[in-house]
Amino acid sequence: MRKITTDNVIIGAGTAGLAAYRAIKSANQEAILIEGGSYGTTCARVGCMPSKLLIAAAEAHHTQSRFSQFGIEINVPTTVNGKKVMARVTTERDRFVGFVLEGVDAIPKEDKIVGYARFIHPHQLMVDDHTEITFNKAIIATGSSPVIPPFLQELGERVIVNDDIFSWQDLPRSVAVFGPGVIGLELGQALHRLNVNVSLFGRDNHIGPISDPVVKNEALTIFKDEMNYIPDAQDIKVVRHADKVHIYFTTSDNTQQKIITVDYVVAATGRTPNVSQLNLPALNIELDQRGVPLFDRHTMQCGNSHIFIAGDANHNVPLLHEAADEGKIAGENAISYPNIEKKLRRSAIGVVFSDPQIAIIGQRFADIKRDQIVIGEVNFGNQGRSRVMLKNKGILRVYADKLTGRLLGAEMIGPDAEHLAHLLSWVHQLNLSVNEILALPFYHPVIEEGLRTALRDAQEKINTLSHSQIAA
Repeated sequence: MRKITTDNVIIGAGTAGLAAYRAIKSANQEAILIEGGSYGTTCARVGCMPSKLLIAAAEAHHTQSRFSQFGIEINVPTTVNGKKVMARVTTERDRFVGFVLEGVDAIPKEDKIVGYARFIHPHQLMVDDHTEITFNKAIIATGSSPVIPPFLQELGERVIVNDDIFSWQDLPRSVAVFGPGVIGLELGQALHRLNVNVSLFGRDNHIGPISDPVVKNEALTIFKDEMNYIPDAQDIKVVRHADKVHIYFTTSDNTQQKIITVDYVVAATGRTPNVSQLNLPALNIELDQRGVPLFDRHTMQCGNSHIFIAGDANHNVPLLHEAADEGKIAGENAISYPNIEKKLRRSAIGVVFSDPQIAIIGQRFADIKRDQIVIGEVNFGNQGRSRVMLKNKGILRVYADKLTGRLLGAEMIGPDAEHLAHLLSWVHQLNLSVNEILALPFYHPVIEEGLRTALRDAQEKINTLSHSQIAA
């Protein structure tokens, strides 16, 4: 049995854990980094980067569908070589993972321990059965794992999670994707555009992270027009027959049972924090109903304890840039503990890399008091630059305080949403009003003019309210 004493221990060497380690070491404090799985971060191995590689291939193939509308004729039909598609995804994915591994390799050997940690005391933990560590402060950065719901678990190897897709050497003929959230929507549409027969199953007409009913209805129309998307599947039953899966279901407007047969089922039904094996009760800190420690998102501290939690493990905002920020905050507060400082959190920004893209910044529609806002809107159907590029689909809605005019948030589906989301999140973090944003430059002809249209709509409504109050 090896015994170690250290000032700080970090459980998990993903994005959050590495950020915490760097913060602590920059202050010349001790830190031990524990990792039980593979090095390389979720983003690089099975998340952001490989999924975007698959999406890029899908976009390249899908582009040809618009050629004829531009007057361009293709005389030779294009085909999708699934093996070559997945070979590029794998090669480029491994390249991104390699960059992360280079950083991990640079960490001194004595600062790294391989194995799975479990707490045995508020200031002690065990790594597997080979190392006991006594520590002053601990940072939990164990990430998350995809969940397979019970009704799919009997399908054996015919049910996979999104992580498994990136180990494919070829594309299958057909899949059913359960869960039209961010992951399911991105991967489902990408596979569809790579000539895989895709059926996307949802419930209660939810789609992506959208909460605005107007934006949601637009998104439902767009994706139902393109692919076999069943947003309100009910009475679902899955049965495996040899190497096929039969899916029986009904819908809210048709009680007659339907059946779809596929090669694989992809469970994109959410992820769960990797905390169940940590023996958190040994820490004497308060846990929520999922067994995740209660924490302050501005300090990453669990209660008033010496324990901090960052990244996907806290199940707050499972995004790479948020995990990096949280890891840094956790590391900095571990350094100064017991003197804890609330840190600035950046304006919320989320993007779904579907086509059209979906974006949400600031406060969501569902979280805003309707009687305190005005809503500015633009439909991209007739927006100039969008029509030029044949990308004229979608709606942007911006939410502004009706008294101060301050931008509170926005939800959208439409062209270049990833770029508009950045512009909106920047001005949101600067606390700018709609009028102040409109004073900034807008070029012509660009998609950003659509944003200006929505802002003008909001400002006109603010002006109307002000005039009516003066008249009253």
